[in-house]
Amino acid sequence: MDLFSASFDQHLVAPLAERMRPRTLEEYIGQSHILGVGKLLRRAIEADRVSSLILYGPPGTGKTSLAQVIAAKTTSRFIRINAVTSGVKDIREITLQATDDLHLYRKRTLVFCDEVHRFNKGQQDALLPAVENGTITFIGATTENPFFELNSALLSRSTLFRLELLTPSEIRLGLELALKDCERGLGQYQVEVSPEAWEHWVNYANGDLRRALNALELAVLTTQPEGGIRRISLAIAEESIQQRSIRFDKVGDNHYDIISAFIKSMRGSDPDAALYWLAILLEAGEDPRFIIRRIIVHASEDIGLADPTVMLQAHAAANALEWLGMPEARIPIAQAVLAIATAPKSNSTVESIDRALAYVRQQPTGEVPAHLKDSHYPGASKLGHGQQYLYPHSYPNHWVEQTYLPPNVQGQTFYIPSQMGKENLANPKGAKDPQKEG
Repeated sequence: MDLFSASFDQHLVAPLAERMRPRTLEEYIGQSHILGVGKLLRRAIEADRVSSLILYGPPGTGKTSLAQVIAAKTTSRFIRINAVTSGVKDIREITLQATDDLHLYRKRTLVFCDEVHRFNKGQQDALLPAVENGTITFIGATTENPFFELNSALLSRSTLFRLELLTPSEIRLGLELALKDCERGLGQYQVEVSPEAWEHWVNYANGDLRRALNALELAVLTTQPEGGIRRISLAIAEESIQQRSIRFDKVGDNHYDIISAFIKSMRGSDPDAALYWLAILLEAGEDPRFIIRRIIVHASEDIGLADPTVMLQAHAAANALEWLGMPEARIPIAQAVLAIATAPKSNSTVESIDRALAYVRQQPTGEVPAHLKDSHYPGASKLGHGQQYLYPHSYPNHWVEQTYLPPNVQGQTFYIPSQMGKENLANPKGAKDPQKEG
């Protein structure tokens, strides 16, 4: 230790959220579904028999804190690595040292890697043999879906635990402990927090304790004491955390979960839910063109001919986005979403084309009937092309019975209309409906 490190005061530099990390299981807040009394992971930690783990959950839910609790409890040598800066060479050096410690001193090695989803394939492959033979116990923490980001071999040799967002009562407990702790927290200050300020912090933290602690520290340290007491009002709390934490990652599984909820809400005819998920997408900064593409797809997939005007609404919203830009385009986009959510539903369009595609892929391609072939080029008539073709507009109601399918395909039905909305009225005269015929 040199002069500079000796004078370094972690308490003065580290953020409150870092200083308040739990040191024991008793201090750990939340995740009772995996750390409650009698739960498997808690028993393993208490017995110092932790196997390789993957801790998966949103930011601020205690993944790194849990790893540090395990580190404090274990007799193993604890090594923390960085997924970005630790290369294959570093992992091999750790593995060699762990092998020596195990064989010479009977001492195990526990390796923790935060943001493990940033491990590339080479890093994961270098780590795998040591995890497989038990030379090291590996703990990885990630906010990304490990089934997408980690190779199956490493994942199969680890136990996956999912951490959940903290509840409002757990967020408040963490804040209260920080206010009382004189050693690591803000206990050296006299602080009074109004009920409205508490509610604002708990609400806007959105299950992220780190975010709430950062807001608390900012509010306390920037509020001048009056009579020795720092009084935190709603106005001060609002300044310390001005925007709710929206859980949304444009490339992670949460992105696809929200998109899925948005689509299923439109399909399920729930306009309120559809608007809610749309608002999250817009507020989180999702590309509105991506949203429009989903709207156009589902205007056809989930409604189609039951209300053909919905497709026009979807394209009008796309056009409005190009002309208006955001935030004004939020209104026509919302209009298109509401049009889909409130329209009669039919998926006959997608089922019909998929039915036709499946048939074409499995059966020989039929010959175009002679009366349907092009007859406009010289010599076509000599080949019999177009002869005996019946022009529908020359007949009553602009329809005449005529064969349009190849001989080997006749009798096949691809379009089965639904009974919803305008689709039942839009059926061409003579269109077959096996459901009715049965």
